[in-house]
Amino acid sequence: MTNTPTAETPNGKRVSKLSKFFTTVGTWLGRPENAILLILGLVLSFAVLYPLWSVIANSLTVHAGKEALIATSYGYSVQGFQIVNWWYLMSGPYGDIYLWEPLLNSILLAALSCVFALLFGGTAAFLVTRTNMPCKKWISTVFIFPYIMPQWTLALVWKNLFWSAAVTGGSNGLLAFISKGAITFPLWWCQGLFPSAMVLGMHYAAFAYILIGGIFKNMDASLEEAATILNTPKWKIITHVTIPMIVPAILSTILLVFSSAVGSYPVVHYIGGKNFSVLATSYIELRAITGDGYAAIIGIVMLVIGFLILIVNQISMRSRKQFITVSGKSAQATKINLGKVFKWVCAVLLILATMLTSLLPIFSFGLETFVQNPGDYSAFTTKWWVYHENGEVGMYGNYGVFYNKAIWTSFRNQAIVAIVCALVAGTIGFLAGYAVSRKRKSRFASYVNGISFFPYLIPAVAFSIAYYAFGLQVGLGGFTGTMILMIICGSVKYIPFSSRSSLSAMMQLSPEIEEAAVIQGASWWKRMGRIVIPIQKSAIISGYLLPFITGMRELNLFMFLVANNDQMATTSLAYFDEMGLTPFSSAVNLIIIIFVLVANLVVNLLTGASIDSGIGGGKKNA
Repeated sequence: MTNTPTAETPNGKRVSKLSKFFTTVGTWLGRPENAILLILGLVLSFAVLYPLWSVIANSLTVHAGKEALIATSYGYSVQGFQIVNWWYLMSGPYGDIYLWEPLLNSILLAALSCVFALLFGGTAAFLVTRTNMPCKKWISTVFIFPYIMPQWTLALVWKNLFWSAAVTGGSNGLLAFISKGAITFPLWWCQGLFPSAMVLGMHYAAFAYILIGGIFKNMDASLEEAATILNTPKWKIITHVTIPMIVPAILSTILLVFSSAVGSYPVVHYIGGKNFSVLATSYIELRAITGDGYAAIIGIVMLVIGFLILIVNQISMRSRKQFITVSGKSAQATKINLGKVFKWVCAVLLILATMLTSLLPIFSFGLETFVQNPGDYSAFTTKWWVYHENGEVGMYGNYGVFYNKAIWTSFRNQAIVAIVCALVAGTIGFLAGYAVSRKRKSRFASYVNGISFFPYLIPAVAFSIAYYAFGLQVGLGGFTGTMILMIICGSVKYIPFSSRSSLSAMMQLSPEIEEAAVIQGASWWKRMGRIVIPIQKSAIISGYLLPFITGMRELNLFMFLVANNDQMATTSLAYFDEMGLTPFSSAVNLIIIIFVLVANLVVNLLTGASIDSGIGGGKKNA
């Protein structure tokens, strides 16, 4: 008989080492931040890593109906995992069409989108924060509208404005119709790489505006003053002091825009044209032609791109430089005087640009819902909104929007998914930010912080593909296409929004405040409700608001998970466009945009939470 190892306590009693171990574990788990980290570490690891493995397994699996083809082509029977899908796609006839050319196009699209986003957003950030330009509050508030709107909004506006029957085929856009065909734009302007990159650049310019503008606004003026004291030329100050200070924001913008644009589907779907394909469109075509095996490889390629972006992000964070001065006092940077005339010229140009990217889409979609026939702006009607009888041939049996149950059901489903995703992602992100900030020196906290942010760096299409494969494996064929899978997928994908917002806020909250409440005997729940949440209310609410906004305009993430195209409001757009019912798709877009903008405005008014409040869009003018 073996004796259990024992140890002697100070009071002389002997306890087993196993009991001591459980006591230690119980004490460790008794601290809320430790328990939160352990639970979130396990849950997020499964929720992020297992779906990725599902895609890999799917790419190595020869699906039903392909066994005989492989046996004939390669001379052996299929058993277990095979690399034949990889071999055939990378070296076979599908390689150039569905892999290498779309991969190159995706990289070019993402890179060019970064350039446009930096030029547009960075210029606006500089003018708002570092000059005496007027109308800053209007510009700052409206500038972020394109990001709040669905990604394809500007793509449809581009199409409605610049397309023409003579160049792109189909019906005329607004400019071609008004000019009676005299104004037409070349094909490269209407379809393909350039317009897709322009639209994505304008959509994600908010990243550059917020990140670069935040540094410009809070830049220590003593840095430039010290260089001026040393008689440094102005151009050298800009190139050696100012630009290096904003390099971290530029790198962050590039990483965020690149990771978001490389997997974009709706923009390319609407204005890419037949001769321009990217990885997302390639995946859809491959899945329809060959099944999930070859298509899963496209998903893995996008996942690899996400991993590379994460590595680049880590390297850039380690290599960032900091600057200090040994003379002068810290002060706010002096505003650059643009002159009495030029400051108004800049303001007018930016106001026009923000109106074109923010207000024009609302007007364009509203106009499209009242035309008698798509592309014909000479006759208007209200039938697309109020018609509720049978027999209208042009509407294919659909009632007007106000009476169309399918449209409102899909909108309700979208709202339910967005609200639940916001609640789940917001709560998990808040807890993750709290626990990581309290255990910031712990390696496990660093792991939870990294795994909670990693879903953002994975392109939404690739993440959707991963959960599609995950649903097939764990759902026995019945899990895919349900709102449950979309809620799980969306919640995990949107956790980075809330975790980053919460972590930034919690890092500013001193632990001593909470420790004082512990001394007074306050429970963890009471500390959260009476101290932590009230102090950081705006940041926490933003952590719920961003997932909700993103979920209401999401298409990339849900397009592979829906059972029917009319199941969600965003996926119903493809159905209406294929049927030629563009007034219906415009109406759905208009409903989504207005709903999101109103919800964002209400939250802003009630709580003060605002995406651009740190730049110049808050209650005070910058």
